[in-house]
Amino acid sequence: MSDITTNIEIGISTFLETTPDPVTGEVISHAERLRNAVEEIVLADQVGLDVYGIGEHHRADYAGTSPAVVLAAAAAMTKRIRLTSAVTVLSSDDPVRVYQAFSTLDGISNGRAEIMAGRGSFIESFPLFGYSLDHYDELFDEKLELLLAIRSSEKVTWRGGHRPAIQNLGVYPRSVQSPLPVWIASGGNAQSAVRAGMLGLPIVFAIIGGMPESFAPLVALYKEVAMKAGHDPDKLSIATHSHGFVGETTEQAADLFFPSTQAQMNVIGRERGWGHNYNRSTFDAARSIRGALYVGDPEYVAEKIILLRKNLGITRFFLHVNVGTMPHREVMRSIELLGTKVAPIVRQELARNEAKK
Repeated sequence: MSDITTNIEIGISTFLETTPDPVTGEVISHAERLRNAVEEIVLADQVGLDVYGIGEHHRADYAGTSPAVVLAAAAAMTKRIRLTSAVTVLSSDDPVRVYQAFSTLDGISNGRAEIMAGRGSFIESFPLFGYSLDHYDELFDEKLELLLAIRSSEKVTWRGGHRPAIQNLGVYPRSVQSPLPVWIASGGNAQSAVRAGMLGLPIVFAIIGGMPESFAPLVALYKEVAMKAGHDPDKLSIATHSHGFVGETTEQAADLFFPSTQAQMNVIGRERGWGHNYNRSTFDAARSIRGALYVGDPEYVAEKIILLRKNLGITRFFLHVNVGTMPHREVMRSIELLGTKVAPIVRQELARNEAKK
């Protein structure tokens, strides 16, 4: 993990989109998208990025139903990059199997696996695995409790309301890391910040709209609760996840990233009844310096990440590439620029700021 006070981890997150290409209309197969993801992880490792995360979804326009399997495929081909879900929909999964999948990944990668646990903003997994949305909150609380019990002890005794009890049974394989990192993912819910703070767990905020600086009160709440619960807030990790794309120039980045982003945001908007279309003016406003889109040339994206660090004190930043479907070569180039251009600028600036103290 990075030095909390002086460093920052920078990486990629993805949902493994398989939406129609907004230019050609072509839809790549799930199999091709999965293979592309392995290539992306290998490249991210080669260019010095710190982390790669895959989100879990159970619908036709995403290929990431089993993040741990995809990450494991890349684990043996990489050396240092950390490999995480982004997120695991813990509410509709079995914590025993989640731990086993990621402890297996941890073994293959020799200690680079992480779990990002969330309740899920997409709900397709609930009916698929036989869970009621009426139990949305209590499912997560109960299953998080079991997951944390499993990671802390080889033998587990546990009883809850939504899963058969466990009586002094072992869960294997055990992770290389002790404990296996578990992050709490939040879309901006105060309850999530309180939960993570009380448990002393690292937190990830998904910031995909508005102004990132508006999350500062949630960060403060998280740290306040953590301190009251006996945890040192200065030792807790805080990450953010935002859509973005790095190009050779800011204009090129915006023109390449807009069509697929518009198409996918409008699909989600219709599903969720947002009542408005995502257009170029919305997009351009969001990529302004205080906006939630990290789209531009390396210097501009680095400037935005540095501002995010200043406003929220983050220790990790996920750039979500891509939103919707983009040509694989363009995604690979963006990852390359993030690792070789953006990350060094950010790290050098943080080192300079630290030296001034």
